Amino acid sequence: MNDVLTPRKSFIGSRLFYALCFIALFILETLIALFVRDTIVRPYIGDMLVVILIYCFARIFINRPSRWLPLAVLLFAYTVEILQYFQAAEFLRLQPDSAARIIVGSVFDWKDMLCYTIGCIPLFFIRK
Repeated sequence: MNDVLTPRKSFIGSRLFYALCFIALFILETLIALFVRDTIVRPYIGDMLVVILIYCFARIFINRPSRWLPLAVLLFAYTVEILQYFQAAEFLRLQPDSAARIIVGSVFDWKDMLCYTIGCIPLFFIRK
């Protein structure tokens, strides 16, 4: 009877929801990296999804919605791409097949920055 006055927690937007989204996107990104050898999904769709992956990871720890979080994720992605331009992986002497080298990347591309931007657009419209 008191259900009308008692606010219920929604699964969508919860930390668990974002954790599950992160795991699903991580698996999808891993499968793309390991098995897809094309000219659209791997280079472009994968880059659009990675910013959503990062957003979901951040939302696991940041419980309250923030209108600035998508911008922070986008700036983080831009920073990683700019580090690729300055060949940070070589500077840090990361092994070619190491996970760190794969995460940091080694090839700068303006198209990647465009993909990150496109991937972040839906994040600006997420509201709890």
